[in-house]
Amino acid sequence: MEITKQTKMGEMIEYDRGIAVVLMESGMHCVGCPASIGESLEEACMVHGLDADEVLAKINEYLASK
Repeated sequence: MEITKQTKMGEMIEYDRGIAVVLMESGMHCVGCPASIGESLEEACMVHGLDADEVLAKINEYLASK
């Protein structure tokens, strides 16, 4: 699966639960919130004041290290 800024939060976490850890370490602590599941990575980052490109890079780094 290719993860992009448009990928829904729920899809990412379903694909690999380790992504939830990356998101929480980035400052996104609402990973389990039902409202966040339908948001894209970009939307969720915007709500939390995070740079979506930086978070996406961390996710891709995590996935590449597996």
